[in-house]
Amino acid sequence: MIRMENICKSFGGRVVLDDVSLDMPEGETLAIIGRSGSGKSVLMKHVIGLLRPNSGRVLVDDTDIGQVSYKTLRGIRRQFGVLFQGGALFDSMNAFDNVAFPLRTFRSDPEHKVRARVLQCLDLVNLSGVETEKPSELSGGMAKRVALARAIALEPRYILYDEPTSGLDPHTSTRINKLINGLAEKLAVTSIVVTHDMRSVLSVADRVAFLHKTRMHWVGTIGALHRSTNKILRDFVKANEYSIGVDVRVSSETVRP
Repeated sequence: MIRMENICKSFGGRVVLDDVSLDMPEGETLAIIGRSGSGKSVLMKHVIGLLRPNSGRVLVDDTDIGQVSYKTLRGIRRQFGVLFQGGALFDSMNAFDNVAFPLRTFRSDPEHKVRARVLQCLDLVNLSGVETEKPSELSGGMAKRVALARAIALEPRYILYDEPTSGLDPHTSTRINKLINGLAEKLAVTSIVVTHDMRSVLSVADRVAFLHKTRMHWVGTIGALHRSTNKILRDFVKANEYSIGVDVRVSSETVRP
């Protein structure tokens, strides 16, 4: 389980996160939404210790990652797979070597085991047969899927998705959303999806956390999202050309001003 307690973060005197608390229970898919500049990506970087808060703490399985050595932090990070917004593939490497990179860097497996794992991961994202392709030879959606195969190579317990459907057409976005759902089920991982794409939110999330003006304004299930009368939340969803309404699922929500 991941727990963020009273996180405050500023850059050059500009407050980005103000007293943000959030629990991420094991096995769920949590979507973090908010307007551009609301602190979504900053919050995600705190989860894996790329940023440290000015105050507050981040707990991963009851370990305060701000209080451990760099060696220990590296070990904790191996429990995470990250799909970066742009994919962040190595242009000089083909698809196979991109997926193999974390295996070769963090493990000492023989090459035949590396190959078996790479092929397995590419198969999980429905990309068998692209091993020799360079990133420049792949479509945007295929590159995202290669990056996702790399993210799961080390068999993580947690997967972080940073704007997974950004820059993709609706058909490809739907395919990525189905992959997120499929991997959550097949791998039994906890997924955190940072996005402004409400189609993705409504497709993949069990719960939603809404950042607004540096604070965690609203947290609730998809059912609660549909039932919510919170004006700021509803206006955000409407601005994304979606509407929310009555949902038959019974759930709860918490709201902050």
